[in-house]
Amino acid sequence: MTRKNPIFDTATTLGKILGFLGVSAICGVLVAGLLVPAAAVSGSAASGSIQFFDTLPAELQVDPPSQNTTILAKDGSPIASIYAENRTKVPLDQMSPFIKDAVIAIEDSRFYEHGGIDTTGIMRALVSTARGNKQGASTITQQYVNNVINESLVASGKSEDVLLNGVNKGVGDKLREMKLAIALEKKFSKEQILEGYLNIVFFNRDAYGIEAASKFFFSTSAKDLTLPQAALLAGLVNSPSAFDPIANPDNAKKRRDLVLASMVNQGKITQAQYDEAIATPVTTKVTPARQGCAYATMAPYFCDYVLHLLFNNPAYGDTQEEREKRIMRGGLTIRTTLDPTAQTVAQQQVDATAGANPDKWGASITSVQPGTGQIVSMAQNTVWLPQEGKFDQTQNFNVDVLDANGNDLNGIGGFQPGSTMKPFTFAQWLNEGKSMNQNINASVRKYGVNFPWRNTCPTPVNGFYDRNVAGSFDLQNSDEGYYRNMTVLYGLMNSINTATFASAAQVDLCGIQGIVDATGIHGGLPARDDSGKITDPNPQVPMTTLSNLIGATQTAPLTMAAAFATFAADGKYCEPIAITSVKDQSGADLPAQSSNCKDAVKPEVARGVAYAMQEVLNAGSGSLIRPALSTRNNFPVAAKTGTNDSNGSTWVVGYTSGLATASWFGDPLGDQLRPGRNLTVNGKFYPAIDGYMIAGPQFTNYMLSVAPAYGTNPFQQPPSNLLGTAAPQQRNTAPAPTTQNPPPATGNGNSGNGNNGNNGNNDKD
Repeated sequence: MTRKNPIFDTATTLGKILGFLGVSAICGVLVAGLLVPAAAVSGSAASGSIQFFDTLPAELQVDPPSQNTTILAKDGSPIASIYAENRTKVPLDQMSPFIKDAVIAIEDSRFYEHGGIDTTGIMRALVSTARGNKQGASTITQQYVNNVINESLVASGKSEDVLLNGVNKGVGDKLREMKLAIALEKKFSKEQILEGYLNIVFFNRDAYGIEAASKFFFSTSAKDLTLPQAALLAGLVNSPSAFDPIANPDNAKKRRDLVLASMVNQGKITQAQYDEAIATPVTTKVTPARQGCAYATMAPYFCDYVLHLLFNNPAYGDTQEEREKRIMRGGLTIRTTLDPTAQTVAQQQVDATAGANPDKWGASITSVQPGTGQIVSMAQNTVWLPQEGKFDQTQNFNVDVLDANGNDLNGIGGFQPGSTMKPFTFAQWLNEGKSMNQNINASVRKYGVNFPWRNTCPTPVNGFYDRNVAGSFDLQNSDEGYYRNMTVLYGLMNSINTATFASAAQVDLCGIQGIVDATGIHGGLPARDDSGKITDPNPQVPMTTLSNLIGATQTAPLTMAAAFATFAADGKYCEPIAITSVKDQSGADLPAQSSNCKDAVKPEVARGVAYAMQEVLNAGSGSLIRPALSTRNNFPVAAKTGTNDSNGSTWVVGYTSGLATASWFGDPLGDQLRPGRNLTVNGKFYPAIDGYMIAGPQFTNYMLSVAPAYGTNPFQQPPSNLLGTAAPQQRNTAPAPTTQNPPPATGNGNSGNGNNGNNGNNDKD
């Protein structure tokens, strides 16, 4: 047998090296002179190499990597984490010394000696690769550069251009990476580079950066990582899939033990520490990443509302894509108005009302603070993610459609408010200086096509009630005993439809419109043209459409709560707000919301409405609410019940001096045409539901628990001219309500746009 000539054997090895150098162009020839620190080589080789690299692009913009955006409650407690990449930045001094030593030991043992490029490591890698043992030579600085470049590409929507070693990284890419590594070392300290690297590096699709990885794999923080945990995570960087301790625990242990061996060999840990760590089994304690409002710790629908406010805010970008990028990747801290205590009570109440019902009836509570507009709570009886035995729903019952479903105009946009619209006609009565104890004729049931309404608005009156006209009918109450003379106050207290119309017939309909507009009431569904383009996101509720006097147009509970809060705040309307501050990663303030209030109703009118709506609970349609909540038994509360003509939408909206709340129960599905009759809720059968039956106790229980914390001062008395003198026989002589058996619905209770005026509330509630 012929022996191999050692020269040729060496030549073969050299040939492989030269071949590798040829593939990598001039990379291998030049890297030996690229060390910046004094410990590196010196002389003409170094200066020549630096001159060469000075001809390459010198840019390296180290932008903050994608970070989690956090949504907080008013007290600073977390609501949800929103992100494109699950990452939480932490400073180097908040990381365990073990993770710093472990990463350096396995990834770049000469990290503190080189100037960005490790020529010793490169030459060692060249020889090893030429002999068939592929070995990388990228320093931590180079890896950081590569991660920064890739992060920038992903953030720019160019994921297909991400560069991976051994996959799509060419000679030019590697040379550029080296140049940028040198530039980075000149600009930043070693500690800054190591901190940046550990905060950007990929560990798992649900864990970017060391803090997220620590929480995901071990349910701990980066600063509390043990030696075995740190070694495992340091080893994971090389191949997150191959060394995944969940999917591949054996591989993970081998890699972890290799890291530990490197650490002890480099004197970073003692032999005793090594022995103890090597004997530790690979175990994980996974905390799954909870991305988005669906996994909110509380108030998922409020959380989603907050996101929609930002997604729709042009201050966060000119396009929807730009806004989503800034919010999902920007590491923002969003402080909201939500009161966790009130939210807990609200959620308990809606769950107790109808938390799990096979017929999918909805319940919701939302409340705002008078005088500021701050949203205190927002809850509904559904779950975001499907659960067995639960009513799952992603649409928010409490807000306008654009704030609940983006640009989906087919979603929920509120519900018919029924008789909760009656206080606005009452307010205009007082606004014109009329006494609430003035008598009106509530026996009138016909309001024909040519009825002489007073209307100074350019919008013509739309609708009529006249049974002598085909397709129409006379205006009706739920009980026969109320077609008679009564005071305006008595008519509102007992929610008499004919009394509301008799009042409206003596005031300017345009005045009612002015109050409705000033208190922020608008239709829940945006107006759009024939092409589907939105022409008005918050369309007016036309009060010259007669059915709207008794609540035909869908309106969101949040809208109603804010409108009633106007009366609590002595006539000052405040737009609802949910976001008090937004800060970026550096702590700088970004656009948020602030109270936007205006005088909407005369103070004396607001006081008159409060007086009347206290009587609703004391002696009117709300007196049936249990447990009793009235000025006689607890603290001053003003409220109005409401039910639409199909009984499919029922309400109580009311307020104390410090809190306004809309409580709703009804049909939240599709076209909302299901009649609220002959249904069973929580084991109780209802021939027909009314505002006081389910929405009422829900309102009462919530307010009894929450309202005292926000102030329950007595309401100021209205002036004597608005009170007038009550006729004794008018105070409480009508028959008791019999709303359990209302007349059949005569309209579809949905559009409110027909000319027969039959869409609204035909029941006394």
